Amino acid sequence: KPKKMKWYSKYLEVFEHSSKEIPNTIKDRIANQIRTVMPKEAPLCSVIAIAHNEETHILGCLWSLADNICDFPFEIIVVNNHSTDATEQLLKEVGVTYYNEEKQSPGFARQCGLNHAYGKYHICIDADTLYPPHYIATHLKYLEQPGIVCTYGLWSFLPDEKYTKTGLFFYESLRDLYLLLQNIKRPELVVRGMVLAFHTESARKVGFRTDVIRGEDGKMALGLKQYGKLKFIKSHKVRAVTNNSILNNKGRLINNIWFRIKKGVKNFKLLLTTKTE
Repeated sequence: KPKKMKWYSKYLEVFEHSSKEIPNTIKDRIANQIRTVMPKEAPLCSVIAIAHNEETHILGCLWSLADNICDFPFEIIVVNNHSTDATEQLLKEVGVTYYNEEKQSPGFARQCGLNHAYGKYHICIDADTLYPPHYIATHLKYLEQPGIVCTYGLWSFLPDEKYTKTGLFFYESLRDLYLLLQNIKRPELVVRGMVLAFHTESARKVGFRTDVIRGEDGKMALGLKQYGKLKFIKSHKVRAVTNNSILNNKGRLINNIWFRIKKGVKNFKLLLTTKTE
């Protein structure tokens, strides 16, 4: 039996490769796919990717988004957040709509995207992440349900020589269990900007915080609580795959697992309380 390919396998042709390493034929293929999904009418959904020096990731991310299977119009927008590498050149080459945001931080970048979004629904994207083929449609399936104002999912890491499939499975299972428990009382702490979606107009009333280095995503989710429910989607249809930069910050996988355990014990009380601020 031939080995079943992962949904993201073809995007690895460009993911974690510099612009010079990517053949023009593949760039043209991505550009054509982006043109194919460009809405000919008002988009129902805005898919907004933020990118700071993501030359080696942005094409894989855009390719996966343009491959998404949807029966409604959606727009793809990239916010180039003060990149100093070839990110902007690649955005020009593939013809995607983009805006430059010179103030550097996820908060400034996401707010810029929110300001330019036309869709009724808004999906936040990180440029160093790959998205499965039913990602957009699955988020909208829940966002269109009465009372739900915000949706968010889970994510996995790409296995490599340093981080094996088995090791990542153990780490992600431990992390997911903690997030499931945390979601009961403090859903806003579970939210990550790379797997977040919401109603555009409600989000504009809240706005992204720009005075923090991290946490703009959870703060948005907390603010959205006043307009409806937050929905945690556990389906693999919205399980994104990202690079290992977060793990690399702490070195070996065992260090990450130990950090996760210590953090869980330290913050155990947070699982039992609800906060509004």
